[in-house]
Formats: sequence, C-alpha cells, structure tokens
Amino acid sequence: MSTYVQNFMKFRPLLGELVARDIKIKYRRSVLGVFWTLLNPLCMMVVLAVVYSNLFKFAVDNFPLYLLSGQVVFNFFSESTTASMSAIVGNASLIKKVYMPKYLFVLSRVISSAINLGASYCALIVVMVATRAELHWTVLLSWVPLLLLIVFSVGVGLMLAALTVKFRDVMHLYSVFITALMYLTPVIYPMNILPGWLYKIVMANPVTNMVMMFRDTVMYNSLPGIRNIVIAVIEACIMMAIGMRVFYKNQDEFILNI
Repeated sequence: MSTYVQNFMKFRPLLGELVARDIKIKYRRSVLGVFWTLLNPLCMMVVLAVVYSNLFKFAVDNFPLYLLSGQVVFNFFSESTTASMSAIVGNASLIKKVYMPKYLFVLSRVISSAINLGASYCALIVVMVATRAELHWTVLLSWVPLLLLIVFSVGVGLMLAALTVKFRDVMHLYSVFITALMYLTPVIYPMNILPGWLYKIVMANPVTNMVMMFRDTVMYNSLPGIRNIVIAVIEACIMMAIGMRVFYKNQDEFILNI
C-alpha cells in the first residue's frame, strides 16, 4: 500500500498539470471561458423550470432550486464519467512515449469535473439567494454526498476507461445509458408522483440516493439518514473496488489497443 502512495506522491505534480490541461482544453477559444460553468446550469434551470413547472404542475416548493440541486449532482456524474471514458484513448500518444501511472488520466478528468462542480455549487447558492431560500446550517454538510459521489464516479470512470480501450462501442452505448439514467434520477420530477414499481427502480439507482441526500442538506434543513449514508458508502466503495479491479487487470494491454 505504501508503494502505491509513494508512487502517487511522486507523480502528483503531473496530475496537477493534467487537470490544468483538461480545463484549458475545455474552455479554449471560448469568450466567456469558465463563466460557462456558472451560466450553463442556470440557463438550463430557467428553461426546464418554465417548461416543467407549467406543463406538469409539479407541486414542489421552490422548483427552480429543486431542479438545480438535482442538476448539480447528476451533471457532475455525467460529465466526469463521460470524460473518463476517453481518458486513455485520448492520451494514446503520451502513454506510448512516457511511463506514468495510467490511472492519473482518469483521475484528472474526474478532478477537473469536480472543479466545475464547485462552480455549479456557486450557481446553486446564487439561486438560493435570488429565490430567498433559507440558508440552513446543514448546507455545510452538503459535501458529504458530493464526496461520496466523487468516489463513486472515479470507480465508474476507471471501469469505463479500461473497457473503452478494448471496445470503442462503449462510448456510444454509454451516451444512451446516461440519457436513460437521467430520467431514472429524480432531477426534474418529485418522487411522490411515481407509481410503486417505478419508484423501486428509481430508488435502486445509486445516483438517486446522492441527489436525495444533497437536497436534504441544501433545501430541507435535514441531515442525511444513517441508512442513506451507509448505503452510499457501500455503493461508492464497491464501485471503486470494481473500477480498480477492471482497470488494473487490463492496463498492461492498453498499449496494444490504443
């Protein structure tokens, strides 16, 4: 274990460079630059709030805040895992020339998405102030579900990155999967409108638990339940273990397939 830690510390400056590069590439030649990280979720919130609050008449207090809090969580998961898929394939030329721990490429994608998550969180606070929502002290604990989500996303990202090297179809299949997953996550709709069978399916989605815990701390002045936290920790640890297993089992063959 100490060997892995020492190896990580040795290449930590490289990780910082990879994160900075990912952020620069994302906003290269953009007039507004990083400001899009704030503007994009706000614009989507306005559009979806107008459409869904009027079309479906969801009985949710402060629906814009409800919507944006779900977007903050799900958009991070979607962005980080989607970016992680191409982490190895997209850095093929560098991997072929220089030795470095290959998981750093996946980790840099998740960390750069986490930086964008921080900016989206600021947009959430702006909406809370604009809508005169109460800022409860439980907001300070909103990092708990976000941290668990980051760990969960790293595990998913490692697995996807390894599978994409062998099967490029994964990139196309995952785009369909993440779209379906969005509708199976209570980002837009409240859980109480779902029929029993669909409620069980949505609750089986690990991201649903993260969204609900995040909303508890941000909107409802409530601490996440012990059961929810335990489930989220177990899910994050299992996904991380699966991701690491798949990644390390296949990483020696990356050079042959990229």
